[in-house]
Amino acid sequence: MLSIAQAASQPVTGFSTSGKAWRRALKYTGLTALTLLWLLPIAAAFVTSFRTMDDITINGFWSIPGTLSLQNFQRAWVDARVSKYLLNSFIITIPALFGMMFLSSLSAYALARFRFRGNLLIYFMYVAGTMLPFQILLLPVFRLSNTLGLYNTYGSLILIHTAFQLGFCTFVLRNFMRTVPNEILDAARVDGCGELRIYWQIMLPLTLPALAALATLEFTWVFNDYLWAIILLQSDSLRPVTAGLATLRGQYNTDWPVITAGALLATLPTLIMFVFLQRYFIQGLTLGSGK
Repeated sequence: MLSIAQAASQPVTGFSTSGKAWRRALKYTGLTALTLLWLLPIAAAFVTSFRTMDDITINGFWSIPGTLSLQNFQRAWVDARVSKYLLNSFIITIPALFGMMFLSSLSAYALARFRFRGNLLIYFMYVAGTMLPFQILLLPVFRLSNTLGLYNTYGSLILIHTAFQLGFCTFVLRNFMRTVPNEILDAARVDGCGELRIYWQIMLPLTLPALAALATLEFTWVFNDYLWAIILLQSDSLRPVTAGLATLRGQYNTDWPVITAGALLATLPTLIMFVFLQRYFIQGLTLGSGK
């Protein structure tokens, strides 16, 4: 009787197991469908870059390609001057990236490791700056760059990107630097290290994952900027790749395969940047997630 009662009291797990399996199958089916939906425009752009404009005009955009060719990439690189636009993007992005990383790390170190009057006020000003929509700054920045003689120069874009991203970078680095134990810095001070040497030889190496994660994000944001480029630059020879590709669209006729090929070429630097800094980027995103 006891064994019969124990058997009757045990829960039936067959239906629960099958229910979990169905829920898991539905979840993965939905995620797969969303992934394919997200990849559909990328696949369409990739196929379009190998087609001809005549093929798209006659058969339609979603038709099966009749011919495939690498000529569009050559035309985009040479005729559409994507190579020149990419060089301009690097000239703007790299100095802005180093400037914002250096200045934000200095300000973050001061806000994180020193106590002084106005510390929290300055920190909250940085946080408030990250919440400010940059669209309201278009006219003041345009007037300021024109007054200072920086309009239509690389310097205008470098300075605005450095200044505008400084708040976000300081916010992230300050919170990370506060997690560094004080004992490490105190030991360095006992050994005779000055604050600049502590910042350069101790704090920066310990902050490398956060710096790499920020560098990946900031490189992508600055490299893909379009609005500031068309506001502060007038000469076509100075435009970055985003603004340069926009000029290829004509009023009555547009060669979409060439523009798509140029856009794919423009994505390569950000992809390469992420591949090389992927390990540090993931470490920076998962900081503090475990004990």
